[in-house]
Amino acid sequence: MTRDENTAASPTGEVQETALERGWHRLVEAFAALGTVLIGVLMVIICADIVARNAMGASLPLVSEGGALLVVTLVALQLAATVRAGRLARTEVFIIPFTDRFPRAGAILAAFYDLTGAVILGIIAWASIRVVGKDLAAAEFIGISGMATLPTWPFRVLILAGFAVAALEFAVRLLAALRGRPLP
Repeated sequence: MTRDENTAASPTGEVQETALERGWHRLVEAFAALGTVLIGVLMVIICADIVARNAMGASLPLVSEGGALLVVTLVALQLAATVRAGRLARTEVFIIPFTDRFPRAGAILAAFYDLTGAVILGIIAWASIRVVGKDLAAAEFIGISGMATLPTWPFRVLILAGFAVAALEFAVRLLAALRGRPLP
């Protein structure tokens, strides 16, 4: 079956998504939702630390280390949804007027932007594989032994997955642009 046989136009003339595209978009949104949940977890941890500092005069263990890992993790998890929504910071002051004036050159520039994003995030994801392997092999932990520790590998795996999905989202956008298909 060709792509045209899998894709149908709606009554309004819009192209319907394939099951693969719907699945991909659900995965991207699931990563973003997990990142949102982790933002809530981070807020609770910070608030608990504030209460502990005021009530007991001491900070809770793992808050600074765990918070640092959580921030990187939730950025990585929400990056693909940001790319998909077209919300990454770009020089909109330049690209919009340029694309309006030179549509073909603007499309080439947008494709180059997507290619660059896919390559850079792919490199970050590839480099993260070694970090995850090292964390697993060395049984890396954060915290103070005997008091409170937390393994780092779950965070690193989520960071790796987030960057890999974001790189693939850039590649999806690039392929859609090369096919001349409008993006959501």
